[in-house]
Amino acid sequence: MSAQPEIKSSAQAAEAMNRIYRYQRYIYDLTRKYYLLGRDRLIASIKPGAGDAILEIGCGTGRNLVAVARRYPATPLYGFDISTAMLETTKRSLARHNLGRVTVAQADATRFEPTMFGRQGFERIYISYTLSMIPDWRAVLERATSSLKPGGRLLIVDFGQQDELPAWFKRFLFAWLAHYQVHPIAEMGPALAEIAERKGLRLRTDKICRGYAFYAELERAG
Repeated sequence: MSAQPEIKSSAQAAEAMNRIYRYQRYIYDLTRKYYLLGRDRLIASIKPGAGDAILEIGCGTGRNLVAVARRYPATPLYGFDISTAMLETTKRSLARHNLGRVTVAQADATRFEPTMFGRQGFERIYISYTLSMIPDWRAVLERATSSLKPGGRLLIVDFGQQDELPAWFKRFLFAWLAHYQVHPIAEMGPALAEIAERKGLRLRTDKICRGYAFYAELERAG
């Protein structure tokens, strides 16, 4: 079982993330590009149809939102994060890239509703290296899958269990990640399989770089 911290209220979680990233957000994208593997694969796999709406859960600095907006310029795009500090950086990044069409908000991933963006659901939802930072990650998956429209897909990339890499590397990585309240989820695969079976979703999973990262897609029937 992966060691997850206690579940906090939305206000407590927001303050915790603000403390961690109040200053790190300024160098976040420069440093994370070397070890948040699989993000660009996820973005390339979104492939929305005409008029499809895309939501990012845990948009952080806005790095992915900018990349998605550039790749799919005609698609309605939304994102939210619980950290107000991160959202300040996101909004500056979107303004710098003239992406006023992207809508962002502050929200708790375990409690969000599509109606906060005036929508009933989304055709594409993606979660990039966010679930491992959320103690109640199962609630996020429940919310995300329930927010998919018919034919919609949920795409996920996050830290794997390093099962094909040296044991010393896993110990070092997990200890380092824990300093930033990141806890790779050993139960992710079985949890996704259970949700897929219960909700009638199609599940596809894959390992990236010998288990360094975990990739998954959940698709609702059209």
